Amino acid sequence: MAETLREIERKYEAERNHRADGRAPLFPGAPLYPVLNGAGPVAETVQRGTAELDAVYYDTADRRLLAAGITLRRRTGGPDAGWHLKLPVAPGVRDEVRAPLTRRAVPRPLAALVRSRTRDAPLLPLMRIATRRRVEHLLDADGALLAEASTDTVTATRLDGVLGTARWTEAEIELAPGAGPALLDALEPRLLAAGLRPARSPSKLARALAELEPQPPDGPAGERPGGSGAGRTVLDHLRQQVALLVELDPGARLGTEDAVHQMRVATRRLRSAFRSYGKVVDRRATDPIAAELKWLAAELGLDRDREVLVERLRARLDELPRSLVRGPVRARVRAWSAARRTGSRRRLTAVLNGERYLALLDSLDALLADPPLGKAAARPPERVLAKAVLRDYRRLAGRMERALDTGPGPGRDTALHEARKAAKRVRYAAEVLGGDAARFARRMKSVQTLLGDHQDSVLARSALRELAEEAQAAGEPGFTYGLLYGREEQRAAADERELPQVWARASQERWREGWA
Repeated sequence: MAETLREIERKYEAERNHRADGRAPLFPGAPLYPVLNGAGPVAETVQRGTAELDAVYYDTADRRLLAAGITLRRRTGGPDAGWHLKLPVAPGVRDEVRAPLTRRAVPRPLAALVRSRTRDAPLLPLMRIATRRRVEHLLDADGALLAEASTDTVTATRLDGVLGTARWTEAEIELAPGAGPALLDALEPRLLAAGLRPARSPSKLARALAELEPQPPDGPAGERPGGSGAGRTVLDHLRQQVALLVELDPGARLGTEDAVHQMRVATRRLRSAFRSYGKVVDRRATDPIAAELKWLAAELGLDRDREVLVERLRARLDELPRSLVRGPVRARVRAWSAARRTGSRRRLTAVLNGERYLALLDSLDALLADPPLGKAAARPPERVLAKAVLRDYRRLAGRMERALDTGPGPGRDTALHEARKAAKRVRYAAEVLGGDAARFARRMKSVQTLLGDHQDSVLARSALRELAEEAQAAGEPGFTYGLLYGREEQRAAADERELPQVWARASQERWREGWA
């Protein structure tokens, strides 16, 4: 079974005129002053001996994992022997997913976590890296571990038929769980003074390939499709959203907080850009992809929408005095939520492992590699994109007018929901344009947020009706459900009263000369 650990570290390498052989400790003498970590200074350094590590690194033939800053290895020796998959989170921060040391085939759970990168390309042994590691622990005054300092003497050998061996010495400082990054900042001057410098390569594999890979021929880098006009702006935005979709995939599988939601947002932004900028990128090519993105967003949102609704109901319950909560209301909400789960992680994993999802990623890559650009793509983005935003805004204005003119009831609820979707589209389109339009996008977000709260109230009232019927059938009091329903009605009415003012402020925003 795989486990995930957060790894926060900094790597260093020796200066050219510095002879580091891994035999001397990084921090001779203790205590280290002043090295602070909130609770106090590093009071002691303890030598933990030397370990012999032997790792084989895997990647596709065209190095897709390396390009994404991901490393996958099978390592023997040391206390954490096994399979390690390292996923970048931020500079110096990675999530390490571990699996037991099994046969040499990559474990399926780890292969699945990189499938959005590898697709159908096989993972092959690329490099063998043998490391002699000298370890020392940095402890606080209570003897608690603050960080582990390692000095590695490395030998790297290619396994893909290319001859060559590289050798070097490097050092790394890895924080213990709970230790703050300020400790790394405090230790760094001491390391620099000892003749080390921040490592130029993010991983041992990257360093080995940098030394052993044949140098590419000199020449200008190929320019991405799209030119310098509106096409370039739109395609850059599309590339960013596709990259996010792929980058968030492992987190969605692992259950990382907000990963599924942000993945869903990326699908929405892609679909919105396809619709808003159909004169830049031909919709005859993007409409089929947009349909698949809609399918994926629906799959990603099955449990997310339910969780948001349940959180709202629980928050409303928390607002009530205990004397007004009659019967097993909380237990009823939990049971109602559980009965509507879709299989959660297992179902989502099946979707992300499915051929339909991978085909969607392939189609997005193909679109960006050879985009079907329209005539508007070569024109200045300020003119083309602004015109598209204005068109989307007028569409929103029509929906807002219809919604505000519709009397209270289900018809108005539906009209406001349609206006919310249109407001989101205007916001996303304005964000692509950027510049002065960014402030206008924020105004549209305020409209979208208010309409979203109204729609959440509509869904909450529908859920409360279901809960009240179930409670009644079980002989339980229905008082609390009715009370919550009335409060949701009041909240929706307040949103509707506030909407004309929020809409008026958003409509008056001048982000472009000639805006009307």
